[in-house]
Amino acid sequence: MSYVTEEGLNKLREELKQLETVERPKIKKQIAEARDKGDLSENAEYDAAKEEQGMLEMRIQRLKSTIANARVLDESKIDTNTVQIMNKVKIKNKKNNAVMEYTIVSESEADLKQKKISVSSPIAKGLLGKEVGDVVDIEVPNGIIPFEIMEIKI
Repeated sequence: MSYVTEEGLNKLREELKQLETVERPKIKKQIAEARDKGDLSENAEYDAAKEEQGMLEMRIQRLKSTIANARVLDESKIDTNTVQIMNKVKIKNKKNNAVMEYTIVSESEADLKQKKISVSSPIAKGLLGKEVGDVVDIEVPNGIIPFEIMEIKI
């Protein structure tokens, strides 16, 4: 089971629709064109198209499973006393005083460009359950960094 926002679930559904209605027919057409070229035993285009089809079908099945097991979070019931999924958290790196703000989201919604980090990321794991004012030592690839929680909001 994975927790998602309504927006996140809609994005997953849109991606699934795109894969099933646009990408799947495109690959079927590529396979048919490669098949029409004759001998399949030495046809690199056919092999590549079949491999691409297999990857696409895996992605479609994974999306269907994620959507089927998704639980939409009720954002009105999210608490901001402690850090939890769907909170926007402002933290300060105590080593260099850099201030960052991230929203903690499900793995399927994580997007660092939009400052959305996965609940299973090292930073999110270290922050979960903590309160404003807490200083948390979080292990990141280049060592352990102390972060102070400055603000928790929705």
